[in-house]
Amino acid sequence: MEKTKIFIDGKEGTTGLRIFQRISNREDIELITLSEEKRKDTEARKEALNSCDIAFLCLPDAAAREAVSLIENPDVKVIDASTAHRTLPEWAYGFPELSPAHLEKIRNSKRVAVPGCHASGFIALVYPLVAAGILPADALLTCTSVTGYSGGGKKMIAQYESGSREAYLNSPRQYGLTQEHKHLKEMKAITGIENAPMFSPIVADFYSGMAVSVPLFAKNLCNGKGIRDIIDIYKASYNSDFVKYTENLGEDAMFCAESMSGNDGMQIFVQGNEERILLLARYDNLGKGASGAAIECMNILMGIDPKTGLSL
Repeated sequence: MEKTKIFIDGKEGTTGLRIFQRISNREDIELITLSEEKRKDTEARKEALNSCDIAFLCLPDAAAREAVSLIENPDVKVIDASTAHRTLPEWAYGFPELSPAHLEKIRNSKRVAVPGCHASGFIALVYPLVAAGILPADALLTCTSVTGYSGGGKKMIAQYESGSREAYLNSPRQYGLTQEHKHLKEMKAITGIENAPMFSPIVADFYSGMAVSVPLFAKNLCNGKGIRDIIDIYKASYNSDFVKYTENLGEDAMFCAESMSGNDGMQIFVQGNEERILLLARYDNLGKGASGAAIECMNILMGIDPKTGLSL
């Protein structure tokens, strides 16, 4: 078996390390790695980036752009986990379940941008409704997203897991208060809405998991559409192992953010009533919200079963 050569630029970060751990034992992959003293060396990185078949970029935005500029080999495919390229039309947006066109663009692309963790839930909920003409593009939306602290990276993980951590970490904390969160740009661009949503991200005291909610007034939907129409769209759009419309929230009928921790899929729910509708998405911020989505895209680029090596 000819192995696919993979290089992870930024392997030491939360997403990069998780990708490394999850693919390092795969028999169909050969990992290109750099020593500790070479991992930030530009020439060493350039050589690795041009020697692989697929490069993961798990870097800050500026470093991700620099990494792309170092690639001269036209055969190298790139999967970028940063924010840098998510709204560029020449890059495929790495959420294949949104539509057959999204899947086909990933298959045929050499540049794929992995969705942001918060953005994944919002886009999964809003994109099909706008595309179907149920939700007007000029709708004014709000979104609340609760995430585990692993979404904040190594520094935040260390804060929460310290034996002498600060007391304020015991309660949920809302952030992004200036309404300038870096995911807003893709939330607007990928869904096709005209106005960025009023967005309230919240980090809480659990390791991983994510719960995203988007409330709607039925009177603001197009052409007298209602909750049943939304459910029908989700049933038709999301019936795969990766993203699935689900009827039952669980035994306690509560929307728990941690329920999908360790899973690489996403559950979609619709709750509320005929007047006030709640769109809900539940997944793991480290799974479908990060490394799981990246590996799914890698599998698609390799031309193999997208579920390979994933937990669904």
